[in-house]
Formats: sequence, structure tokens, C-alpha cells
Amino acid sequence: MTLVRRAFLQGSAVTIAVPLLPANAALADAKRQALVDDSLEAARKVLNDKEYPDAVRLMGRSKAVLIVPQLVQGGFIFGAAGGRGTLLVRSNPGSWSYPAFYTMGSGSIGLQIGGKVSEIVFIILTEKGLHALLESKFKFGAEAGVTLVAVGTTVEGATTAAVGADIVAYARSTGLFAGASLEGSYLDPDHDWNSMYYGRGANPRTIALERRFTNPGAERLRQFLARW
Repeated sequence: MTLVRRAFLQGSAVTIAVPLLPANAALADAKRQALVDDSLEAARKVLNDKEYPDAVRLMGRSKAVLIVPQLVQGGFIFGAAGGRGTLLVRSNPGSWSYPAFYTMGSGSIGLQIGGKVSEIVFIILTEKGLHALLESKFKFGAEAGVTLVAVGTTVEGATTAAVGADIVAYARSTGLFAGASLEGSYLDPDHDWNSMYYGRGANPRTIALERRFTNPGAERLRQFLARW
């Protein structure tokens, strides 16, 4: 009698616990999926912006794109920035990898008043630029041999400026932030987020270059980029 009751209780505990696991996993994954969805919206805004007519042209010969839907900058005297992004690599026209997750940040000292939120699309034009992002933490202005051109709505002559560039960054910003710059900023693979979204062994190289991982949540973003 005691053995039967103990077995019943153990079985009940398993029955109660198991349904909680998928819910917890789904909750944990919601942040990753939100970033993928936000990347799609940011890419639409930047690439459809009439202020950046050359962005679409450059996309036609891009090797990859890295989309940061929300880079938050702000502070007084001491400035800091932070955000996350997604990297997708193109192997052939219309064929894009699934997104790999990155973090972006920076810190600076100077006259910086107010705050700014930026949507940034980095168009990677060369293999050199792509491999610089894949190999390790990429620091703007410190990577030997890699040329970055940053284009904002107030910058003219984007076509001329982009000649010879490995990476061209298009940014849409709101708010005021005196002295803000990409100089000194960094991009770093987010290994935790990659593993949470895809599984063990997921990193920018296995996701974007070797294409070992997939996730149906990223299909809309890939379909949007498939026009290039």
C-alpha cells in the first residue's frame, strides 16, 4: 500500500513538472525573438529611408549585414552606449543565413548632453570586413586594415565616402547627443544568446558561415533580405 502510494506521488510530481519546462524555455527565448523581429523593422526603416539612396545599391554587393535595432546612448560628461544586434551572411543573391547575435557597446568621456537612440545597419562589403567581425571582438577604429564609413542623415556624399570601405554603417537617430561617435565602440558575439536561440555549439561561424543551425522565427527577416 505504501509502495503504491509512493509511486503514485512520484508519478504526479513528474506530470506536474514537465509542462512547466516548455513554458520556461519559451519565456527565455522571447528576448531573442524580439531582437530578431526588431532587426527586421530596423532594416526596413533604414533601407527604405530616402535619405540613404545608396544603401540599397550597396546591399546588392554586400557580403553580410549586421543590424542593431536600438543602440542607446546617453549621459552627462560620461557617455555610454549599449545595444544588441544580429549578423546575417549572404552566400548567393537572395540566400541569407540565419541571424547570429552580437552585443554592441562603448564608453567615452567628453561633453555629451542628452540622449539618443539609433537604429544602425552595417553593410559589410568585403571578406576582410566580415572575417574581422567573426574572429573576435571588433573595435571600431582599432582594427588594422578594416575601413569603416559611418553615414548619418546629415552626411552628404555617401557614395564617394563608401569607396574602398569594408563596412558602411547607416544610422537613423532620435534625440540629442553631442559628440556621439562609433569611434571606440565594439561588437562582440553573444555566445549565450546564440546558444539559447539555436542550441549548443551555435556561434557566428557555425550559424552564419557553416549554416548548421536554423530557427523558423527568423524566416521573415531572411525573406526581407532575400530581395538582395
